[in-house]
Amino acid sequence: MSKTKFVAEPGRQEITMTRVFDAPRERVFAAHTDPKSIPLWWGPRRLTTIVDKLEARKGGMWRFVQHDKAGNEYAFHGVYHESLAPERIVRTFEYEGTPGHVLLETTIFENIDGKTKVTAQSVFQSLEARDGMLKSGAEGGAVETWDRLEELLQA
Repeated sequence: MSKTKFVAEPGRQEITMTRVFDAPRERVFAAHTDPKSIPLWWGPRRLTTIVDKLEARKGGMWRFVQHDKAGNEYAFHGVYHESLAPERIVRTFEYEGTPGHVLLETTIFENIDGKTKVTAQSVFQSLEARDGMLKSGAEGGAVETWDRLEELLQA
């Protein structure tokens, strides 16, 4: 069972995920901002991830492209509003398959006795957009993603 807590309260336009990773926060933060690390953990195992762009600084852009075994492509992009190592990342997030549905994602990295508590809050423009993300399988994909991150940090 995963150690990731995934919360989507009824009637709220947000999703919050928390997990404590057994690694220093500098290392956990670096895994979120290093283009060589992202393909090793970002997304479900059934997909491969390519980092098209990753400029982890205020005003910087990011774009990740995933592929499945059938050759289908799934791309995501956004803009960094803040990247304060090793404490916080604030960025927009948009799935290119449903353009116009932009969410604001804030990720906080807290040091807890040499481990790192990560809290990621995604705020959607509407309840319908949030519920659409949930119906697409976001919880399973997000939990599997953080399970893969844990594996990478332990390697």
